Amino acid sequence: MIIYIDGRFVPKEEARLSVFDHGFLYGDGVFEGIRVYNGKVFQMQGHLDRLFDSAKAIDLEVPVSMHEMAGIILEVLRKNKLKNGYVRPIVTRGVGDLGLDPRKCPRASIIVIAVEWGPCTETCTRRGSRPSASRSGGTRPSPFRRTSRA
Repeated sequence: MIIYIDGRFVPKEEARLSVFDHGFLYGDGVFEGIRVYNGKVFQMQGHLDRLFDSAKAIDLEVPVSMHEMAGIILEVLRKNKLKNGYVRPIVTRGVGDLGLDPRKCPRASIIVIAVEWGPCTETCTRRGSRPSASRSGGTRPSPFRRTSRA
């Protein structure tokens, strides 16, 4: 398995992040989970829009363009020879110190992992599946949600 980390394609066994990466220390980052079917990335533009919007919401500057991120994802899939799979692009705040100040992280880190993940099981394909709905009270608005100050 080949993984992309900050400009390099490396074997899984050589994939390393700093213990001072704020994604590791504080969960400070964003990610998407994207399926790949028959060599086609499912709704790539929508997933990348959401990834970049999520990063913007937490003031995290993605160090590549959306077009470049799409290219990285496709290259990881190509290098891993994946036709049906799951790809996870991750953007972390990057390496900083033990403090919480994100300004001490000069550059975000990008990681892209892709694994084989076959299509639906044969039973699911033949018989389909039944949707269900939950009777939960829904989610409450987050006190941390940012709003535009334009």
